[in-house]
Amino acid sequence: MSAADFRKLAELFPNETVTHSYVQDIKLPAVKGSSPGTFALVTLDNGLDHTKPTTLGPNTLIELGTVLESLKERAARGEIVGVGVTGKPYFLVAGADLSTVKSVSGREQGLWMAQLGHEVYSTLANLGVPSFAFINGLALGGGLEIALQSTYRTVSTAAGALALPEAFIGLIPGWGGVYILPRLIGPENALKVMIENPLSNNRTLTGPQAFKLGVADAMFEPADFVEQSVAWAAQVIAGAVAPERANAVDPTEPEVAARWAGAIAAGRAFVEAKTSNASPAPAKVLEVMEATRTLTQAQSAELECETLADLMQTDEFRSTVYAFLDLVQRRSKRPAGAPDRKLARPVTRIGVVGAGLMASQLALLFARQLKVPVVMTDIDQARVDKGVGYVHAEVDKLLQKGRISPDAANRTRALVTGSVSKEAFADADFVIEAVFEELNVKKQVFKEVEAIVSPECILATNTSSLSVTAMAEDLEHPERLVGFHFFNPVAVMPLLEIVRAPKTDDAVLATAFELAKGLKKSAVLVKDAPAFVVNRLLLRLMGEVTAAFDEGTPADVADNALRPMGLPMTPFVLGAMVGLPVAQHVQESLHTAFGDRFPVSQNLQKLIDNGVKSIWDPASVTAGKPSIPAETLALMSFGDTPSTGEEVLRRTQDALAEEIGLMLDEGVVAGPEDIDLCMILGAGWPMFLGGITPYLDRVGASERVNGRKFLAPGVASEPA
Repeated sequence: MSAADFRKLAELFPNETVTHSYVQDIKLPAVKGSSPGTFALVTLDNGLDHTKPTTLGPNTLIELGTVLESLKERAARGEIVGVGVTGKPYFLVAGADLSTVKSVSGREQGLWMAQLGHEVYSTLANLGVPSFAFINGLALGGGLEIALQSTYRTVSTAAGALALPEAFIGLIPGWGGVYILPRLIGPENALKVMIENPLSNNRTLTGPQAFKLGVADAMFEPADFVEQSVAWAAQVIAGAVAPERANAVDPTEPEVAARWAGAIAAGRAFVEAKTSNASPAPAKVLEVMEATRTLTQAQSAELECETLADLMQTDEFRSTVYAFLDLVQRRSKRPAGAPDRKLARPVTRIGVVGAGLMASQLALLFARQLKVPVVMTDIDQARVDKGVGYVHAEVDKLLQKGRISPDAANRTRALVTGSVSKEAFADADFVIEAVFEELNVKKQVFKEVEAIVSPECILATNTSSLSVTAMAEDLEHPERLVGFHFFNPVAVMPLLEIVRAPKTDDAVLATAFELAKGLKKSAVLVKDAPAFVVNRLLLRLMGEVTAAFDEGTPADVADNALRPMGLPMTPFVLGAMVGLPVAQHVQESLHTAFGDRFPVSQNLQKLIDNGVKSIWDPASVTAGKPSIPAETLALMSFGDTPSTGEEVLRRTQDALAEEIGLMLDEGVVAGPEDIDLCMILGAGWPMFLGGITPYLDRVGASERVNGRKFLAPGVASEPA
């Protein structure tokens, strides 16, 4: 590819937010009485504040390449003895500009983009003098690969979010990461960074974790990170320091070759378990990594470029960009229908009704994230003590893992208290109930709480399926009640369904959204309708699979029929995790509301009545060979109309398309994008499917059932 081709590519994106490359010459400090010389420090900065991360688009890469070529010439003339690359505060680089990448048209342009990155990074790796990356903050994808292409790396103890997340977004670490990282930190650790972390909710590394793995050669505190890094670079250049890389390997050695093969095999098993191989990108990461063991870096670069060009054309990549960029990164930050945040009231003290597991999780979350006093109540002291004890124990675990400081642990413990009297809520600004999922119980709770709290205190329910409107019927101020539905586990699941009842006022709603933001949750406004969004769709899905099982479809066929969706777990495993009684209770409420679309399984009821917690034997699931115990089978009866896996899949797709069509007609949410966002954040719907509505468009279910596509914006509804 020629320079003219690169310029042609850059011209296609005139609106790119360019990350500029600013060069500063630094006289290196003396080492052993002599000065090593002049050091050129390149700072990557887009000139915007910390809310606008630096990214890599074609114009950015061309400018960086030009600067590096100039530095290479200076190095050849002996004017500089080393080059460093760092970023603006909090960022090295956040990776490729996905807004640009998703707009790349056709395979040729995708190939150009891949080749442009390699052209620039190759210059960095071959400057003629040592190159250093000073990882001062977030470094994702191509941002981390800048560091990997450098000769040496330092990292700040405060740096967060270091990752190669490409398998998560439908690509591979294609600017050298897939070649360099296994050699630098070993194949097993590399698979953790390139496969396990991306497919585990896009987990990232902290600076200390990256240093421990060997991604960085040295680590310094943030206050004077760049100064310390430059001083360290001076020592390296002078020969006073020689970094040790304990995890580095030579792939030509027989023992390493065996480890490499073992890591690839383990990676394939992990991908199968996580995605059912429904997305091509993770398999391609493994395929390229396997091949690169015996390739030169130049040969690997060619393979990486070809693979990237192919993956950019897939439905899965476009779908992931829509799900990640348009939904998770954008729409979740500007919730549709949320009132003006200026209406929000301050919340300085929180009450939690209940001290069970869910209530205790809520109390811990409020205390950790909002740093305000939280009081829990329950019907007796033993329950209260157990709830407060749970919070303190969880804080201790966080302290032991080094995730919070001793001071933070002490403050969090002190914030959470308990009482057997609801009088403890007298000065609360926000009280949320987390008691038994029974309407009359919740109504009684709110009646008691309303008699104690101030007129301005907001009341919230964590109900997963009951009517918020009905809960408010007997309140003197029904406008103060809002649904605030968390998902389990509370600390992990990012979604909050905020439920507006007909009388909920804007100030209450605005406060709920501000609280969600403070809790670092993504909130979606939903109408008060049975089971809201996530549980309604999950129960419709589970109901279809269970009905097929009851009709005589073999358990393994029914439970595995949805494998092509790449869901995080099968319906029967999900039912056991949620709890069969809980799932059945919600199903019954949906059956009452919507009739036969939500059938109530008599077989499941028989299991519940006999104390059976799972259709599958738990030990058999752990062993990877699910089976039904004979005594469980003996409790159930089946029809004589079995279905194939394909028939169950199609039936479930059509049921979901029907239910979403009805939800949109009912105005449960503002649009299909909100349903997509809810399922991604609340149910673990795979990013590579792009959201549930574009998936149903692609497989034809939307048209089969509704006569039209949902046409979620930003995603091609036709296969490539």
